[in-house]
Amino acid sequence: MSGHSKWATTKHKKAVIDARRAKSFAKLIKNIEVAAKLGGADLNGNPTLYDAVQKAKKTSVPNDNIDRAIKRGAGIGGEAVEYQSITYEAYGPSGVALMVEVLTDNKNRAAAEVRTGLNRNGGTLADPGSVAYNFTRKGVIVVTGEGTTEDDVMMAALEAGAEEIEPHADGFEVITDPSDMVEVRKALQEAGLDYESADIEFVPNLKVEIDADTARKVFRLIDALEDSDDVQNVYSNFDLTAEVQAELEAE
Repeated sequence: MSGHSKWATTKHKKAVIDARRAKSFAKLIKNIEVAAKLGGADLNGNPTLYDAVQKAKKTSVPNDNIDRAIKRGAGIGGEAVEYQSITYEAYGPSGVALMVEVLTDNKNRAAAEVRTGLNRNGGTLADPGSVAYNFTRKGVIVVTGEGTTEDDVMMAALEAGAEEIEPHADGFEVITDPSDMVEVRKALQEAGLDYESADIEFVPNLKVEIDADTARKVFRLIDALEDSDDVQNVYSNFDLTAEVQAELEAE
């Protein structure tokens, strides 16, 4: 789940995390394959692949799986992968806006699974453009590391082109123009700051606050969408007040 970092602070039961781990691995592997296909197998010359591999490693995807994915994506050894990228616009409970990124080798299957997830959990597909206008593509780097301060991140990131720095459950989110993300990520690394992920995401231009009951419904919908192997990311424009966040964490 992406694009709404406050949800990352709410508690996930271990069983849920374990159940999703295999799906997470499969989606990370798919990202590596596509990055290698588009930019080649050299991590030094393909920053998109570099970031996809780093994210997979930080999620404990085995190195052998990563290496095989790079070779498949780059067409090394005779294997080849063909995926289609699709973005669906949707509305969730109380009109919450959703952008659903899909990477699939079967367009019909992916469309059916997205529709089913929406229909069964209070969501609806939206007309093209009716939701997307409220989102902008941005580079998002999640900086972690015990003892890392906002000043540390600002000193390293702003000069390299970062636009904004926001608190995140695991540290800080550094927002950049997509074209500046690699340079900002490198500047953070050179400053000795660890980062959890570096991705191009849909960032909402305007967020809407929702209550705890609506939040539960939205989370159920996002969970249902992410159950599909074809759904890579779900972004939303909801926001949680400190009170709502505390209520959810207490459950």
